[in-house]
Amino acid sequence: MQSLKYWIEAARLKTLPASLSPVLLGSSIAYFDTHFDVRALFYCLSFALLCQIGTNFSNDYLDAKKGADTKQRVGPRRLVASGILKPQAMFKAAITTLALAFFVGLNLLPFGGYWLLAIGITSLIFAWCYTGGPYPLAYNALGDVFVILFFGLIAVSMSYYVQTQSFTALVFLNAFACGLYINTLLLINNIRDYEEDSKHNKRTTIVLLGIPFGLKLYNFSLVSVLLVALINSINSYSLYHFLVLIPLLISLQVGRQLNKAKTQNTFDSLLKKTGIAVLLYGILASLGFILS
Repeated sequence: MQSLKYWIEAARLKTLPASLSPVLLGSSIAYFDTHFDVRALFYCLSFALLCQIGTNFSNDYLDAKKGADTKQRVGPRRLVASGILKPQAMFKAAITTLALAFFVGLNLLPFGGYWLLAIGITSLIFAWCYTGGPYPLAYNALGDVFVILFFGLIAVSMSYYVQTQSFTALVFLNAFACGLYINTLLLINNIRDYEEDSKHNKRTTIVLLGIPFGLKLYNFSLVSVLLVALINSINSYSLYHFLVLIPLLISLQVGRQLNKAKTQNTFDSLLKKTGIAVLLYGILASLGFILS
């Protein structure tokens, strides 16, 4: 049971709203367009969650291998770097989880065609290459691009596509805003880890462009969500889309505290609130389409 506890910790359950929200949003727009399919929703959710957990396992393994995570890190402990779980065990867990995601994703082929294989395989490769491979994205200021692309544009639009066999401008707008909003989790992480990342040559966007840039991008993300909610409201003649003001108010409070945050407890609190806000966003933005 103690070992299971460690594996649950390594899975980083607090990050899972980043996988849930885009799938819920894409599926709710499909529902709004009268093409909802609960089977496709289930397979998309399963694929997204397994990819997220597999990415978390691979990050734990690869960051420890590269020396980017140490026992002195400000954020939550990493199980390999802390010596709690063996590197080889974490490596096998990452590969197994990503392989399982691939086989679950095969169930989506009847909904969208065999070209989805390219999307699925690319997603899995980038899940590993986020911190692995010859040019790790997180180490070369591409982490934000990865999140916006895969947790926004791809996750939302493909969740919509497998149910409708089409794309719309409204889907892409919501997908982009969703990716930006989910990226606030990464921004807080990278602001927290600024000093340690600098020491270990982990060139995140924050390391290269500075914390003030990160704070501006954070605020831009909130404004984008609000503007897209306005567009959704005009498009559907419904005020339900402004339910996203609830998570935005939480994020606004977090943003005010982020500029002064210094301690691990403070960052932990901000990340927890942001995780809740991202989950609420996924639920309430989806309700906006369902109730319209």
